[in-house]
Amino acid sequence: MALAMVILPLLLAAAAAATGSNRYRPLFLPAAATLHLGMAFAAIWPGLLGLDLPPAGPGEWLALDAPGKIVLLTVSVLFFFCSIYALGYLRRRGERSNRVFVPCLLGFLGVSSLVAWSQNLGLLWVAIEATTLSTAPLIYFKRSKKAIEATWKYLLVSSVGIALALLGTFFLAYSAVPAGLRPSMDSSTLVASAAGLSKPWLRAAFVLLLVGYGTKMGLAPMHTWKPEAYGEAPGVVGALLAGGVTSCAFLALARVYRVCAAAGELSYASNILMAAGLFSMAVAAVFVVGQRDFKRSLAYSSVEHMGILALGLGLGGPALFGAMLHVATNAMTKGVLFLSAGNIHRAYESKSTDEVRGALRRLPISAAFFLGGFLAITGSPPFGPFASELAILGGAFGEGRILQAALCLAFLLVVFAGMGKTVLQVVLGAAPPEAEAGRPYRDDALTVLPLFCLGALVLLLGVWLPAPLAALLRDAAGSLGAGL
Repeated sequence: MALAMVILPLLLAAAAAATGSNRYRPLFLPAAATLHLGMAFAAIWPGLLGLDLPPAGPGEWLALDAPGKIVLLTVSVLFFFCSIYALGYLRRRGERSNRVFVPCLLGFLGVSSLVAWSQNLGLLWVAIEATTLSTAPLIYFKRSKKAIEATWKYLLVSSVGIALALLGTFFLAYSAVPAGLRPSMDSSTLVASAAGLSKPWLRAAFVLLLVGYGTKMGLAPMHTWKPEAYGEAPGVVGALLAGGVTSCAFLALARVYRVCAAAGELSYASNILMAAGLFSMAVAAVFVVGQRDFKRSLAYSSVEHMGILALGLGLGGPALFGAMLHVATNAMTKGVLFLSAGNIHRAYESKSTDEVRGALRRLPISAAFFLGGFLAITGSPPFGPFASELAILGGAFGEGRILQAALCLAFLLVVFAGMGKTVLQVVLGAAPPEAEAGRPYRDDALTVLPLFCLGALVLLLGVWLPAPLAALLRDAAGSLGAGL
């Protein structure tokens, strides 16, 4: 199953690249997404589908644990709806070749699946690096000067981060040597032998891995690639970067956190994670205020929510349930925001609130979802992010982390106010004449249907968690040390 979920999208990517028709090439996207989503459900809940999959043996490089299941499901669902959106988007961009765009999207689906299945930290590093290489060409799809600058910045900053992550991986493996243990990159082996790992080497490894994978997540101050990349990438690419790539990087960090917890270094790792998380939220709060580029505003929102994930992981205990839930709620909500923002951007051919006004009149569906996505991502009830953030804050108060909870609430309030001003300027007011606002553009079925579906999921996750999903979240939190 693991190899199928990795190889199938890569084979379809090769087939798409070999297809000569610019019109029919995008059809590979929903085909691959549908097959991948079916295999994801079969791998995560084989019993519900009447399947009997053999359990993974110890030391296997490819095995699906509970946190990996959360990320695999999140990426697969998000990609499925993005693939439908991409059909409508690419149909409107028929003047531009999609021969690189479509295969790179499919390549990302394959390598993100490899991230979720990888239990060997070396293989995990390779898969994370592959997500960078597969998504970088997508940012350059518009082929503008700003797009190429954003692409190179994404590549350079991510490459520095991933190089530090590789060094941290070597440090982590070497931490077994001073105690006379055999070096290993297998996560289960490291957890089993964690008590004997060298503490100085383990601590150094954690810092390097936090900086490395934190760069891919977009934690401040390693977030500098995000505003440009998210601002210049097509909306569908921004959704996958904010909801897919960041989730994969968080999973890698969670696997390292698990080793530190097993080694008795939980306090050390937690303090650093909480500090990094709160700092990211503070940076996002500063830069989101007065932001006139609404796509850059979404980038800083992503910096904020990566901070929330780091904070939830650092808090540990019951907050881990909220952190794993937030992986899904953040990804689905970012899908709503970036896809609707993409529609608004194409209608006005501008990202500045100086030129984009009255979107609710001109694009009532996209603008309504953009406004709803804003309310959801800023933690307003009854949406999914409210439930996940409430669980994280509940864990903070339950563990007596009053200062961390208070700072988190303060930053959430500032982001709500700053981002709210930008969003309201976009959706409200008098729409400029179409002659001044760019080419005529209206919502269509393919570009709004994914908004309805993702929006429904965001609302559902806020009011009701299906029992199988709730059990999976508890398993994921428990595997990271929540004791639930």
